[in-house]
Amino acid sequence: MAQYGSANVKAAEPDRLSAFGSDVFERGRERRFFRAGAIDMPFLMLTMIILGIGLIMVLSASFARAYYETGNPTKYFVKQLFFSGAGVVAMLALSKIDLKFISRFSFPLLAISILLLVVVPFIGVSKGDATRWIDLKVTTFQPSELAKLAVILSFASLACKSKDKMKTFRYGILPFGIILAVIVGLLMLEPHISASIIIIALGAIMMFLGGADIKWFVMLGVFVGAAGALILAKFGYAIDRIKIWQDPFSDPLGKGFQIIQSLYAIGSGGLLGVGLGQSRQKYLYLPEEHNDYIFSIVCEELGYIGAILILTLFALLIIRGFWIAMHAKDRYSTMVAAGLTALLFLQVFFNVAVVTNLIPCTGISLPFFSYGGTALMLQLAEMGIVLGISREIPIKRAG
Repeated sequence: MAQYGSANVKAAEPDRLSAFGSDVFERGRERRFFRAGAIDMPFLMLTMIILGIGLIMVLSASFARAYYETGNPTKYFVKQLFFSGAGVVAMLALSKIDLKFISRFSFPLLAISILLLVVVPFIGVSKGDATRWIDLKVTTFQPSELAKLAVILSFASLACKSKDKMKTFRYGILPFGIILAVIVGLLMLEPHISASIIIIALGAIMMFLGGADIKWFVMLGVFVGAAGALILAKFGYAIDRIKIWQDPFSDPLGKGFQIIQSLYAIGSGGLLGVGLGQSRQKYLYLPEEHNDYIFSIVCEELGYIGAILILTLFALLIIRGFWIAMHAKDRYSTMVAAGLTALLFLQVFFNVAVVTNLIPCTGISLPFFSYGGTALMLQLAEMGIVLGISREIPIKRAG
């Protein structure tokens, strides 16, 4: 017998991994939709603390632009606050739903993601040289965000169904490669290189966790390298970004302007920062100051110490997410928790690397900080899935 929260339940057998298509999970003769175990409080508290700080920084970073564009300095903050509230509700609701029920929707979600990616170039909203967003009237939505979740859920399901066949090309590489090729191909039509990189990385992580033979990763690396060279040759803006990354001051008032202003913000923050709400770069000097480049404003206002504390909170959340994955009750739960935590890590890493000019500019937001309602709701929903997995971890009691 194993204990889950306050209830004694029968431990799941290994062969349950083949039953992911069912809409509920059976223990004995009891069919279950909701989880009843204890939630992982460290993971929940870290998520809420980061979300709270993120909301404060959205208010601070956005009020100048909001006032200039709409006359209402709190417009962006109020919208973000509304979506954060809805996201928290979604997070807590999903934390109660059994993962075996959620797994039923893995492939329908994948199909919906692909369909949305197909229609984006035709009905999407264009910003700059890219068409990545669908207008929902109250906000915009990037289907690529949904595709990331769909890849995690569907790849985990495929890997668990294939089991020992994951070492073969037919089961361990081919179906995953086809899905990745379709999604990345559609993303390149937008174009959306940063999302393509994250989804390829996610796919590789999920395949590795599923047990794919390491030799296929070498071949995949060669293929991705060749594809990357082709993309650079086809999309001139990608080459321009690399050149600007190497020397942003070669075009200080043009393509290098954003990264230069970001570095000014980070540098002017110093050790302790200029003070919360006292940023100068947010007064229309730094583009996307409340979105992709909000971490630059964090560094300016809170300084090196504040930025390190926030990154430490992210690190603790990521470590706790992997801890939950390692202690999950079955292979599918482990893969989903690890995949969602890896996604969080990738997005934090790439965003911070971009604003500090460690890597070329890409359009990746900072989770829980960057302005964007639907993205925030989806991120909180993903944390809810991880919290739900944590409810199934047996609690050891003394005696």
